[in-house]
Amino acid sequence: MSDWYARNFTHDEMACKCCGKQAMDPAFMRKLQKARDAAGIAFEINSGYRCEVHNKAVGGKDNSSHRRGCAVDIRADNPHTREVISAALTAAGFTRRGVASNFIHVDDDPEKTHQQRWLY
Repeated sequence: MSDWYARNFTHDEMACKCCGKQAMDPAFMRKLQKARDAAGIAFEINSGYRCEVHNKAVGGKDNSSHRRGCAVDIRADNPHTREVISAALTAAGFTRRGVASNFIHVDDDPEKTHQQRWLY
């Protein structure tokens, strides 16, 4: 796709798993690419854009940043990977992050409070 803005991420991996719609925010994707470059390791995306139906099916909140195309969940199933990805996200300027035992949620949602970190 000629208008794609993140060389290490495919259009399909960012699309909704339910309907295939892809509506990722270009600025978010450029920032995510910057984090990927800083990390020097692949980011395996568990969840990118979510339509309303898919978001409900996976238990996402009504105001999920995934619905606005400014969030992803990145697989990170060991402490070293979580640390490398977290440091790269910080270096790229991301300030909102949720960490679980097997993934990191990151978003850059202008409608939400910045400078937040949480655990799942």
